[in-house]
Amino acid sequence: MLYENVVIKSVAAIEAPHTIASEEVGERLAPTLKRLGVPGNPLIDLAGIHERRLWDVGMKPSDGATLAAREALARADIDPKQVGILINTSVCRDFLEPSTACLVHGNLELSETCESFDVGNACLAFVNGMNIASQMLERGEIDYALIVNGENSREINEHTIERLRQPDVTEKQFRAEFASLTLGSGSAAMVMTRADLHPEGHHYRGGVARAATQFNMLCRGWNHQMWTDTKTLLIEGMKLATVTFTAARTVLGWVVQELDHVVIHQVSKAHTESVIRAFGAKPETVHRIFPRLGNIGPASIPTVLANIVDNGSVKRGDRIALMGIGSGLNCAMSEVVW
Repeated sequence: MLYENVVIKSVAAIEAPHTIASEEVGERLAPTLKRLGVPGNPLIDLAGIHERRLWDVGMKPSDGATLAAREALARADIDPKQVGILINTSVCRDFLEPSTACLVHGNLELSETCESFDVGNACLAFVNGMNIASQMLERGEIDYALIVNGENSREINEHTIERLRQPDVTEKQFRAEFASLTLGSGSAAMVMTRADLHPEGHHYRGGVARAATQFNMLCRGWNHQMWTDTKTLLIEGMKLATVTFTAARTVLGWVVQELDHVVIHQVSKAHTESVIRAFGAKPETVHRIFPRLGNIGPASIPTVLANIVDNGSVKRGDRIALMGIGSGLNCAMSEVVW
Protein backbone atom coordinates (compact mmCIF):
# COMPACT_ATOMS: atom_id res chain seq x y z
CA MET A 1 0.00 0.00 0.00
CA LEU A 2 2.23 2.78 -1.28
CA TYR A 3 0.84 5.86 -3.02
CA GLU A 4 2.46 8.45 -5.24
CA ASN A 5 -0.47 10.75 -5.94
CA VAL A 6 -2.36 10.94 -2.64
CA VAL A 7 -2.27 13.90 -0.26
CA ILE A 8 -4.07 15.01 2.89
CA LYS A 9 -5.82 18.32 2.30
CA SER A 10 -7.11 18.84 5.84
CA VAL A 11 -7.69 17.13 9.18
CA ALA A 12 -9.91 18.24 12.04
CA ALA A 13 -10.91 16.99 15.49
CA ILE A 14 -13.81 18.01 17.73
CA GLU A 15 -13.67 17.51 21.49
CA ALA A 16 -16.89 16.61 23.26
CA PRO A 17 -18.01 19.42 25.60
CA HIS A 18 -18.36 17.70 28.98
CA THR A 19 -15.35 16.73 31.08
CA ILE A 20 -15.63 13.77 33.45
CA ALA A 21 -12.68 13.53 35.81
CA SER A 22 -11.26 10.20 36.89
CA GLU A 23 -11.51 11.43 40.47
CA GLU A 24 -15.29 11.53 40.05
CA VAL A 25 -15.38 8.01 38.62
CA GLY A 26 -13.14 6.84 41.47
CA GLU A 27 -15.46 8.35 44.05
CA ARG A 28 -18.47 6.58 42.54
CA LEU A 29 -16.57 3.28 42.60
CA ALA A 30 -14.97 3.82 46.02
CA PRO A 31 -17.00 1.10 47.84
CA THR A 32 -16.08 -1.50 45.21
CA LEU A 33 -12.42 -0.47 45.13
CA LYS A 34 -12.23 -0.70 48.92
CA ARG A 35 -13.98 -4.07 49.08
CA LEU A 36 -11.71 -5.55 46.39
CA GLY A 37 -8.58 -4.09 47.96
CA VAL A 38 -7.70 -1.93 44.94
CA PRO A 39 -5.41 0.88 46.14
CA GLY A 40 -5.69 4.46 44.95
CA ASN A 41 -7.39 5.26 41.69
CA PRO A 42 -6.34 2.80 38.96
CA LEU A 43 -7.64 5.06 36.18
CA ILE A 44 -5.03 7.62 37.16
CA ASP A 45 -2.33 5.43 38.72
CA LEU A 46 -2.32 2.64 36.14
CA ALA A 47 -3.95 3.99 32.98
CA GLY A 48 -2.71 7.57 33.37
CA ILE A 49 -6.14 8.90 32.39
CA HIS A 50 -7.11 11.95 34.41
CA GLU A 51 -10.31 12.79 32.52
CA ARG A 52 -12.35 12.02 29.44
CA ARG A 53 -15.04 13.84 27.47
CA LEU A 54 -18.73 13.14 26.90
CA TRP A 55 -21.23 14.53 24.39
CA ASP A 56 -24.58 16.00 25.36
CA VAL A 57 -27.30 13.48 26.20
CA GLY A 58 -28.94 12.41 22.93
CA MET A 59 -25.91 13.19 20.77
CA LYS A 60 -25.46 10.49 18.13
CA PRO A 61 -22.21 9.24 16.57
CA SER A 62 -23.35 10.67 13.23
CA ASP A 63 -23.83 14.10 14.85
CA GLY A 64 -20.25 14.15 16.13
CA ALA A 65 -18.89 12.89 12.81
CA THR A 66 -20.86 15.57 10.99
CA LEU A 67 -19.36 18.33 13.15
CA ALA A 68 -15.83 17.14 12.39
CA ALA A 69 -16.64 16.67 8.69
CA ARG A 70 -17.90 20.23 8.35
CA GLU A 71 -14.73 21.55 9.97
CA ALA A 72 -12.48 19.44 7.73
CA LEU A 73 -14.37 20.55 4.61
CA ALA A 74 -14.10 24.20 5.68
CA ARG A 75 -10.36 23.82 6.22
CA ALA A 76 -9.98 22.13 2.85
CA ASP A 77 -11.98 24.98 1.26
CA ILE A 78 -13.83 22.73 -1.16
CA ASP A 79 -17.46 22.38 -2.17
CA PRO A 80 -18.95 19.33 -0.39
CA LYS A 81 -20.50 18.36 -3.74
CA GLN A 82 -16.97 17.56 -4.96
CA VAL A 83 -16.53 14.70 -2.46
CA GLY A 84 -16.47 11.37 -4.30
CA ILE A 85 -16.59 9.03 -1.32
CA LEU A 86 -17.52 9.28 2.36
CA ILE A 87 -16.20 6.57 4.68
CA ASN A 88 -17.39 6.42 8.28
CA THR A 89 -15.01 4.56 10.59
CA SER A 90 -16.75 4.79 13.97
CA VAL A 91 -16.97 1.92 16.43
CA CYS A 92 -20.15 3.57 17.71
CA ARG A 93 -23.10 3.49 15.32
CA ASP A 94 -26.48 5.21 15.33
CA PHE A 95 -28.22 2.03 14.15
CA LEU A 96 -27.39 -1.42 12.86
CA GLU A 97 -28.89 -0.11 9.64
CA PRO A 98 -28.80 2.18 7.80
CA SER A 99 -25.09 2.86 7.87
CA THR A 100 -23.91 5.81 9.94
CA ALA A 101 -22.19 7.00 6.76
CA CYS A 102 -25.63 7.44 5.18
CA LEU A 103 -26.67 9.74 8.00
CA VAL A 104 -23.52 11.87 7.75
CA HIS A 105 -23.88 11.94 3.96
CA GLY A 106 -27.43 13.25 4.34
CA ASN A 107 -26.46 15.80 7.01
CA LEU A 108 -23.79 17.22 4.71
CA GLU A 109 -26.05 17.09 1.63
CA LEU A 110 -23.35 15.43 -0.43
CA SER A 111 -23.82 14.62 -4.09
CA GLU A 112 -25.91 11.64 -5.19
CA THR A 113 -22.79 10.40 -7.02
CA CYS A 114 -20.83 10.31 -3.74
CA GLU A 115 -20.55 6.74 -2.51
CA SER A 116 -20.78 6.17 1.25
CA PHE A 117 -20.35 3.26 3.64
CA ASP A 118 -19.12 2.25 7.09
CA VAL A 119 -15.80 0.51 7.74
CA GLY A 120 -15.49 -1.30 11.05
CA ASN A 121 -12.19 -2.56 12.42
CA ALA A 122 -12.15 -1.55 16.07
CA CYS A 123 -9.61 1.20 16.78
CA LEU A 124 -7.82 0.76 13.44
CA ALA A 125 -10.72 1.71 11.17
CA PHE A 126 -9.75 5.33 10.45
CA VAL A 127 -6.41 4.24 8.97
CA ASN A 128 -8.25 1.52 7.02
CA GLY A 129 -10.58 4.18 5.67
CA MET A 130 -7.63 6.32 4.61
CA ASN A 131 -6.16 3.39 2.69
CA ILE A 132 -9.42 2.50 0.94
CA ALA A 133 -9.84 6.11 -0.14
CA SER A 134 -6.18 6.32 -1.21
CA GLN A 135 -6.57 3.38 -3.58
CA MET A 136 -9.45 5.17 -5.33
CA LEU A 137 -7.56 8.45 -5.44
CA GLU A 138 -4.40 6.83 -6.76
CA ARG A 139 -6.38 5.28 -9.62
CA GLY A 140 -8.01 8.62 -10.41
CA GLU A 141 -11.54 7.34 -9.71
CA ILE A 142 -12.40 10.31 -7.47
CA ASP A 143 -11.08 13.78 -6.73
CA TYR A 144 -11.83 14.03 -3.02
CA ALA A 145 -12.45 11.60 -0.17
CA LEU A 146 -13.91 12.37 3.25
CA ILE A 147 -13.02 10.05 6.15
CA VAL A 148 -15.08 10.60 9.32
CA ASN A 149 -15.39 9.24 12.83
CA GLY A 150 -17.69 9.95 15.77
CA GLU A 151 -17.37 8.10 19.09
CA ASN A 152 -19.84 8.36 21.98
CA SER A 153 -18.81 6.57 25.19
CA ARG A 154 -21.58 7.93 27.43
CA GLU A 155 -23.72 4.78 27.38
CA ILE A 156 -20.95 2.27 28.03
CA ASN A 157 -19.34 4.51 30.68
CA GLU A 158 -22.56 4.83 32.67
CA HIS A 159 -23.61 1.19 32.35
CA THR A 160 -20.14 0.00 33.38
CA ILE A 161 -19.94 2.26 36.43
CA GLU A 162 -23.39 1.13 37.59
CA ARG A 163 -22.49 -2.56 37.15
CA LEU A 164 -19.20 -2.17 39.00
CA ARG A 165 -20.95 -0.45 41.91
CA GLN A 166 -22.95 -3.61 42.67
CA PRO A 167 -21.98 -5.41 45.91
CA ASP A 168 -21.49 -8.78 44.19
CA VAL A 169 -18.87 -7.60 41.68
CA THR A 170 -15.81 -9.85 41.71
CA GLU A 171 -12.18 -8.92 41.14
CA LYS A 172 -12.28 -10.86 37.85
CA GLN A 173 -15.26 -8.86 36.60
CA PHE A 174 -13.68 -5.58 37.66
CA ARG A 175 -10.49 -6.37 35.75
CA ALA A 176 -12.44 -7.50 32.67
CA GLU A 177 -14.51 -4.32 32.53
CA PHE A 178 -11.87 -1.83 33.66
CA ALA A 179 -10.91 -0.84 30.09
CA SER A 180 -14.47 0.40 29.49
CA LEU A 181 -13.85 3.11 32.10
CA THR A 182 -11.00 4.52 30.00
CA LEU A 183 -13.18 5.24 26.96
CA GLY A 184 -13.84 8.81 25.88
CA SER A 185 -15.94 10.62 23.30
CA GLY A 186 -14.87 12.74 20.34
CA SER A 187 -14.88 13.01 16.58
CA ALA A 188 -12.47 13.57 13.72
CA ALA A 189 -12.47 13.93 9.95
CA MET A 190 -10.00 14.16 7.09
CA VAL A 191 -10.19 15.32 3.48
CA MET A 192 -7.87 13.47 1.12
CA THR A 193 -7.26 14.30 -2.53
CA ARG A 194 -4.81 13.86 -5.40
CA ALA A 195 -1.43 15.55 -5.59
CA ASP A 196 -2.05 16.48 -9.23
CA LEU A 197 -5.02 18.57 -8.04
CA HIS A 198 -3.39 19.98 -4.92
CA PRO A 199 0.41 19.77 -5.04
CA GLU A 200 0.51 21.82 -1.83
CA GLY A 201 -1.13 18.92 0.03
CA HIS A 202 0.63 16.62 2.47
CA HIS A 203 1.86 13.40 0.88
CA TYR A 204 0.30 10.23 2.26
CA ARG A 205 2.87 7.56 1.43
CA GLY A 206 0.77 4.63 2.67
CA GLY A 207 2.30 1.77 4.59
CA VAL A 208 1.91 -1.80 5.80
CA ALA A 209 -0.59 -3.92 7.71
CA ARG A 210 -0.37 -7.20 9.60
CA ALA A 211 -2.90 -9.43 11.41
CA ALA A 212 -2.93 -11.85 14.34
CA THR A 213 -6.59 -12.78 14.39
CA GLN A 214 -6.00 -15.87 16.51
CA PHE A 215 -6.33 -13.35 19.37
CA ASN A 216 -9.81 -12.14 18.44
CA MET A 217 -11.17 -13.21 21.84
CA LEU A 218 -9.13 -10.75 23.91
CA CYS A 219 -11.61 -7.89 23.62
CA ARG A 220 -15.34 -8.22 23.01
CA GLY A 221 -17.53 -5.14 23.05
CA TRP A 222 -21.17 -4.11 22.80
CA ASN A 223 -22.87 -0.73 23.13
CA HIS A 224 -23.39 -1.23 26.87
CA GLN A 225 -20.45 -3.45 27.88
CA MET A 226 -16.91 -4.48 26.95
CA TRP A 227 -14.84 -7.39 28.25
CA THR A 228 -11.07 -7.10 27.87
CA ASP A 229 -8.11 -9.26 28.84
CA THR A 230 -6.01 -6.15 29.25
CA LYS A 231 -2.71 -7.83 30.12
CA THR A 232 -2.74 -10.38 27.29
CA LEU A 233 -4.06 -7.80 24.83
CA LEU A 234 -1.08 -5.55 25.57
CA ILE A 235 1.42 -8.41 25.29
CA GLU A 236 0.09 -9.86 22.05
CA GLY A 237 -0.67 -6.42 20.63
CA MET A 238 2.94 -5.35 21.11
CA LYS A 239 4.16 -8.56 19.48
CA LEU A 240 2.04 -7.79 16.41
CA ALA A 241 3.10 -4.15 16.46
CA THR A 242 6.76 -5.24 16.47
CA VAL A 243 6.19 -7.43 13.40
CA THR A 244 4.39 -4.56 11.67
CA PHE A 245 7.11 -2.08 12.59
CA THR A 246 9.77 -4.36 11.13
CA ALA A 247 7.83 -4.43 7.86
CA ALA A 248 7.40 -0.64 7.94
CA ARG A 249 11.13 -0.15 8.34
CA THR A 250 11.70 -2.19 5.18
CA VAL A 251 8.88 -0.78 3.05
CA LEU A 252 9.05 2.86 4.19
CA GLY A 253 12.74 3.02 5.04
CA TRP A 254 12.05 4.06 8.58
CA VAL A 255 14.86 4.93 10.95
CA VAL A 256 12.87 5.73 14.05
CA GLN A 257 15.20 8.51 15.21
CA GLU A 258 14.59 10.28 11.90
CA LEU A 259 10.81 10.41 12.38
CA ASP A 260 9.69 13.86 13.48
CA HIS A 261 6.37 12.76 14.99
CA VAL A 262 5.03 9.38 16.06
CA VAL A 263 1.23 9.41 16.08
CA ILE A 264 -0.14 6.34 17.82
CA HIS A 265 -3.56 5.12 18.81
CA GLN A 266 -3.56 5.84 22.52
CA VAL A 267 -5.10 3.47 25.02
CA SER A 268 -3.29 4.25 28.26
CA LYS A 269 0.01 5.16 29.89
CA ALA A 270 1.18 1.53 29.84
CA HIS A 271 0.45 1.11 26.12
CA THR A 272 2.10 4.40 25.14
CA GLU A 273 5.22 3.72 27.19
CA SER A 274 5.43 0.20 25.73
CA VAL A 275 5.42 1.60 22.18
CA ILE A 276 8.14 4.12 23.02
CA ARG A 277 10.35 1.45 24.58
CA ALA A 278 9.77 -1.19 21.91
CA PHE A 279 10.58 1.03 18.93
CA GLY A 280 13.09 3.36 20.51
CA ALA A 281 11.02 6.42 19.70
CA LYS A 282 12.07 9.73 21.17
CA PRO A 283 9.47 10.43 23.90
CA GLU A 284 9.14 14.05 22.81
CA THR A 285 7.93 12.95 19.36
CA VAL A 286 4.91 11.13 20.84
CA HIS A 287 2.15 13.65 21.55
CA ARG A 288 -0.11 12.33 24.33
CA ILE A 289 -3.85 12.92 24.41
CA PHE A 290 -4.94 9.99 26.62
CA PRO A 291 -4.48 11.84 29.95
CA ARG A 292 -7.30 14.27 29.15
CA LEU A 293 -9.32 12.51 26.43
CA GLY A 294 -9.01 8.84 27.37
CA ASN A 295 -9.22 6.16 24.69
CA ILE A 296 -11.33 7.63 21.87
CA GLY A 297 -10.98 4.62 19.61
CA PRO A 298 -10.46 5.21 15.87
CA ALA A 299 -10.72 8.97 16.44
CA SER A 300 -7.42 8.85 18.35
CA ILE A 301 -4.95 8.93 15.42
CA PRO A 302 -6.62 11.77 13.46
CA THR A 303 -7.18 13.68 16.71
CA VAL A 304 -3.48 13.51 17.60
CA LEU A 305 -2.58 14.54 14.05
CA ALA A 306 -5.00 17.46 14.11
CA ASN A 307 -3.70 18.54 17.53
CA ILE A 308 -0.03 18.67 16.55
CA VAL A 309 -0.88 20.49 13.32
CA ASP A 310 -3.10 23.01 15.09
CA ASN A 311 -0.60 23.74 17.87
CA GLY A 312 2.16 24.47 15.39
CA SER A 313 4.35 21.46 16.20
CA VAL A 314 4.43 20.28 12.58
CA LYS A 315 6.42 22.03 9.88
CA ARG A 316 6.57 21.45 6.15
CA GLY A 317 8.53 18.33 5.27
CA ASP A 318 8.16 16.67 8.67
CA ARG A 319 7.88 12.88 8.56
CA ILE A 320 4.93 11.64 10.60
CA ALA A 321 4.46 7.97 11.48
CA LEU A 322 0.89 6.77 12.01
CA MET A 323 0.70 3.62 14.13
CA GLY A 324 -2.62 1.95 14.84
CA ILE A 325 -3.77 -1.33 16.32
CA GLY A 326 -7.26 -2.68 16.76
CA SER A 327 -8.59 -5.51 18.85
CA GLY A 328 -8.97 -8.52 16.68
CA LEU A 329 -5.87 -8.20 16.33
CA ASN A 330 -5.01 -5.97 13.36
CA CYS A 331 -2.19 -3.47 13.03
CA ALA A 332 -1.24 -0.86 10.42
CA MET A 333 1.58 1.65 10.17
CA SER A 334 1.92 4.37 7.56
CA GLU A 335 3.65 7.67 6.90
CA VAL A 336 2.67 11.24 6.05
CA VAL A 337 5.24 13.72 4.78
CA TRP A 338 3.85 17.08 5.79
